[in-house]
Amino acid sequence: MGTHEGLRALITGGASGIGLATARRLRTEGAQVAVLDLAARAPEDLDCYVRADIGDDASVTAAVAEAVSALGGLDVLVNNAGIGAQGGIEDNGDDEWHRVLDINVLGLVRVTRAALPALRASANAAVVNISSIAATAGLPQRALYSASKGAVLSLTRAMAADLLPDGIRVNAVNPGTADTPWVGRLLSKADHPDAEYAALAARQPHGRLVSADEVAAAVAYLASPAAASTTGSALAVDGGMDGLRLRKEN
Repeated sequence: MGTHEGLRALITGGASGIGLATARRLRTEGAQVAVLDLAARAPEDLDCYVRADIGDDASVTAAVAEAVSALGGLDVLVNNAGIGAQGGIEDNGDDEWHRVLDINVLGLVRVTRAALPALRASANAAVVNISSIAATAGLPQRALYSASKGAVLSLTRAMAADLLPDGIRVNAVNPGTADTPWVGRLLSKADHPDAEYAALAARQPHGRLVSADEVAAAVAYLASPAAASTTGSALAVDGGMDGLRLRKEN
């Protein structure tokens, strides 16, 4: 039996990248998996796919209800959906700040709020929020994105405190720069994509980008009954970027 045998999981932003890797990981380990995403085309090998916009509360409420009905309940929620932003504090206007915070922070709130009745009925309820290295390290040209992911990290701990009496564990995963389609699109817009890729890889102490499967493995652990005593925590999957201060060799 897999480590998630009999569990029912809902993953936002699960049509590609970290979300899709997580959906496939949980399904391989025995879970039934529903994905909520804006993409018009559903990935293969999922138990349920619901197209929804996490920026719209009515869309989220209907989508979560459809997913919970299809799965017959809910044990695991992975709040993965989000959007990026580049620039320093002067570079993004108010509309962009509102847009990114609405998706990355309020989107998480909308989905979790809609899922809570089903999670409260589970004996193995777990929420895993995808934050970022940007929440814990000062990165250049990421002011807005860092603010949104810092909010996700703080919200994770507040949620863990509030939901512990309901038997719902809440944790976060903080990926470093990951090799995903989203990062690939950013690199494609750079003046020198190969050089930018090399710089991002070198920024992480282990010298490469994090893989989506590595992040998925961390999510899978936190979502599993094996992590029953872990709540209010953040697991870094960043090649040591947040915690290590390596000495440069001459």
